[in-house]
Amino acid sequence: MLRGARLKNTKEIFGVAIYTGMETKMALNYKSKSQKRSAVEKSMNTFLIIYLIILISEAIISTILKYTWQAEEKWDEPWYNQKTEHQRNSSKILRFISDFLAFLVLYNFIIPISLYVTVEMQKFLGSFFIGWDLDLYHEETDQKAQVNTSDLNEELGQVEYVFTDKTGTLTENEMQFRECSINGIKYQEINGRLVAEGPTPESSEGLAYFRSFAHLSPSAHLTISSDSETELVSTVGLCHTVQISSGQSDGLGDGPWHPDAVSSELEYYAASPDEKALVEAAARIGVVFMGSTEETMEIKTLGKLERYKLLHVLEFDSDRRRMSVIVQSPKGEKLLFSKGAESSILPNCIGGEIEKTRIHVDEFALKGLRTLCVAYRRFTPEEFEEVNRRLLDSRTALQQREEKLAEAFNFIERKLLLLGATGVEDRLQDKVRETIEALRMAGIKIWVLTGDKHETAISVSLSCGHFHRTMNILELVNQKSDSECAEQLRRLARRITEDHVIQHGLVVDGSSLSLALREHEKIFMDVCKSCCAVLCCRMAPLQKAKVIRLIKISPEKPITLAVGDGANDVSMIQEAHVGIGIMGKEGRQAARNSDYAIARFKFLSKLLFVHGHFYYIRIATLVQYFFYKVSREAIGDFMKIGGGAQIYIWRT
Repeated sequence: MLRGARLKNTKEIFGVAIYTGMETKMALNYKSKSQKRSAVEKSMNTFLIIYLIILISEAIISTILKYTWQAEEKWDEPWYNQKTEHQRNSSKILRFISDFLAFLVLYNFIIPISLYVTVEMQKFLGSFFIGWDLDLYHEETDQKAQVNTSDLNEELGQVEYVFTDKTGTLTENEMQFRECSINGIKYQEINGRLVAEGPTPESSEGLAYFRSFAHLSPSAHLTISSDSETELVSTVGLCHTVQISSGQSDGLGDGPWHPDAVSSELEYYAASPDEKALVEAAARIGVVFMGSTEETMEIKTLGKLERYKLLHVLEFDSDRRRMSVIVQSPKGEKLLFSKGAESSILPNCIGGEIEKTRIHVDEFALKGLRTLCVAYRRFTPEEFEEVNRRLLDSRTALQQREEKLAEAFNFIERKLLLLGATGVEDRLQDKVRETIEALRMAGIKIWVLTGDKHETAISVSLSCGHFHRTMNILELVNQKSDSECAEQLRRLARRITEDHVIQHGLVVDGSSLSLALREHEKIFMDVCKSCCAVLCCRMAPLQKAKVIRLIKISPEKPITLAVGDGANDVSMIQEAHVGIGIMGKEGRQAARNSDYAIARFKFLSKLLFVHGHFYYIRIATLVQYFFYKVSREAIGDFMKIGGGAQIYIWRT
């Protein structure tokens, strides 16, 4: 079990360890974490090598001067320092080596060995100030700043690029259902009911969306409002992996349905806050998810219990960008429910109001809402046998299991009928705009790396101040080939040169980024460096790390900082020079793998501008003092040799 897991749905469990050690999924996906060292530490090592060369040079010069001084007979063996017989007969080479080593010992203080001990103590003791800072303490969650490594304190004051996630980092990660699209008609949730926007179509048109899905309706003669509410949220209430606390479903739905009573009695647990928001919205409207077992899923539609047999769960992954469930309805039909990003659902749909839904999804995204498309497929007995066989073969494969599962999922999740789309709001954290503006005023360039839709990401960037209304927004999106991507990059480069605009912003999507990084890295980097703000949308976790590495290895070698809150941000947190984890609602993977952990994005400004600034001044002053001290002593002793041999004679 993963560290930090909690037992929620039962009193006790029994577990059997099948794969252990390096065969576990965590170990197989483990990415070795490179050792991070600060720029000051690297410069110290460089200066140490220089001072070692100086030490060796001084020892050689002093040895040569000694033999030059003893070239005369009267100085070779003075009356007060007579040689023994063994010294007179010893080899000249051995005597030269012995004298050279003696001078090395004489000048060894030029290597500041105590510097490393003092620096480490200063870093360790100084790191406590971050945890003690009350300005970095979040009272609502009772969380203070954490320091996972003290080696990078001074790096906080030298950051030039900040790479940040959006969901949970810039936003609260508290989702609230706002709008949905049903059969090409937009609806809003008002007081626990779905209300259509604009003129309402005739009953036959308004219900056509769900007439093909009539098995979910407890009655075929509801009003347009009740029927639409019932069947939309029934679809949403089945396609998820949400869990409910044990014992909470008892007694619900026996009497008249009341949305306030349902929402107050149930408590859902979900891996994704989007799923939790959708299931809670369904409960408010009238379709209550009552829980699931390994074999069944139960919902109560306006008080009427409906039990579905759960056949298969097709888990979400970042490549497919969707998840699905296969269930058997009370009528015995085999059904596939699928939900995910519109880029992964709409191309696989063969029916439904695809174009109208696409327009509504774009409108939701422009409002800053997180969008999901929902679709379904009805299997014939022969089709289900084929689906069941493919899933069984791929899940029991001993080799290339992941590839076979992906192939089976893609085979199953096709020929879908589009049901609609949902829009969920995720509000910004406090003082995000002020923090981003402060970072920009300090000369730090900010990149937002997110997996959200293009329009949603732009809307949030404008609302949080990452993009300004007066900023010239450039776009590198929907590129299909290398030649098309290269031509677009050249157009953007010319536009930046010709436009007399002080600030430019760049928007890049994941597919276009892959083409740009394949053969056009140089021109892509030139365009990015000319922009004061860059937004990368539809990004996979590995792409986030590649972008940061591209900046790290650029000729300027800037100091980079990555901020994230979830497991999908761990790769970029480990890749950046400094990784900061947000202790949010998506677990503690990012906080545990980061160098520093804070509760809110707004704390970043003081962490960089105050702690980072003072840490850099302290460590720089300490290192300079140590090298000044040893240099002064070394030069003084070395110059005394030019005045006579008394130093050598006295110390010999």
